[in-house]
Amino acid sequence: MFVATTPSAVDKTSAYADYERQLASLLSGERDFIANAANMSALIFTLLPDLNWAGFYLLRGNELVLGPFQGKPACVRIPVLPAPRGVCGNAAFHRRTFLVPNVHAFPGHIACDSASNSEIVLPIIANDRLVGVLDLDSPTLNRFDADDQAGLERMVATFVSATDF
Repeated sequence: MFVATTPSAVDKTSAYADYERQLASLLSGERDFIANAANMSALIFTLLPDLNWAGFYLLRGNELVLGPFQGKPACVRIPVLPAPRGVCGNAAFHRRTFLVPNVHAFPGHIACDSASNSEIVLPIIANDRLVGVLDLDSPTLNRFDADDQAGLERMVATFVSATDF
């Protein structure tokens, strides 16, 4: 049985290295996308402080469709083409991480939960193909920084290497 443990490290770089090790252990021996995405979103929601949503949106045609997540019910479909909507749509369209300190200042932000104030969205790319995005929301302004981005990007890489798409 896997048990998530909060790291004793005081700096984010060390904490994220520990999160990545826990993620690799959790995904070890399982290649199914749904199982791995569900466990990754649960692990992130459990370990990272000050989140109100953590989960996946999957690319289906020209839009992102809600996938495994932790948190309140969410928006189900987010347009990517012809014009991306919200932080998730833009991260998918541009195929890069979007770190947004204040979602209320982001043009076209989609408010699935009015309590969300900051967000980070990371593209999930496997074999040069966009699969979807990992979306994390926080009720706190400026919750995410460059250390979070670097640590989460490494976790996404671990997820991609452990998962069949």
